[in-house]
Amino acid sequence: MRFSRIIVAAVAAATALGVAACGGSSGTSGSGGSTVKIGVKYDQPGLGLKSGSDYTGFDVDLARYIAKELNLGTPEFTEAISAQRETLIQSDQVKFVVGTYSITDARKEKVSFAGPYFIAGQDLLVRADDTSITGPDSLAGKKLCSVTGSTSASNLQKKVPGVNLQEYGTYSLCVDALKAKNVDALTTDDTILAGYAAQDANKGQLKVVGKTFSTENYGVGLKKGDTAFCTQVTDVLKKYISSGEWQKAVDKYFGPAGYKPGAGNPPTPAACS
Repeated sequence: MRFSRIIVAAVAAATALGVAACGGSSGTSGSGGSTVKIGVKYDQPGLGLKSGSDYTGFDVDLARYIAKELNLGTPEFTEAISAQRETLIQSDQVKFVVGTYSITDARKEKVSFAGPYFIAGQDLLVRADDTSITGPDSLAGKKLCSVTGSTSASNLQKKVPGVNLQEYGTYSLCVDALKAKNVDALTTDDTILAGYAAQDANKGQLKVVGKTFSTENYGVGLKKGDTAFCTQVTDVLKKYISSGEWQKAVDKYFGPAGYKPGAGNPPTPAACS
């Protein structure tokens, strides 16, 4: 009997050690192993760009800042293409999205927003030698590229009914189509267009028309109705702006393209509701 009790005790001790070892590697304790899934763009130079295992850009830096300030864990980035952002948030595949996400009434029916943290404007990107496109009013009959699910496509279709809209999955595909002369112009926010025009592979080949025709308020997308988290993120955005980190990021990512933020920047984030 004594021998049996020793065996049972030994097995129990070994099991306890095994459980402890598993618990120590779960990454849910304060050991620094926890992660937070964040949606960002992978194909927007200067804003959200994935190159190998590296992630860079204004939005990526802001995402990291939010995660750090709120002690959410190490960011684990997920690609958030325009048409899938609401789904990623609603299905809890990401905690939040920072990806040139314009705040609109239609989107607020599905998700909540903290922000705005940046105000951009819709513009056009064309080939450097193209003098026929000077703004939206010269797009009738032209082939225009935009991304499925973006506000840019719907905005311009309403403004120029005669435009031949071509929708692609990503902006980088639109840029490729523009350089290959399969489309005549690409439309989206001026921040995104400036990033593409400044890329080494595109220098001298593409230009931003420089005639904005909309106001795009970028916000951090998060679970609808989560006012507590929204308020926390809003406070972080205010700190990001007031501390000077916002301006540093602007200078770092937009300065090389000669782009300067338009009127209203830096904005004052609105209260969550």
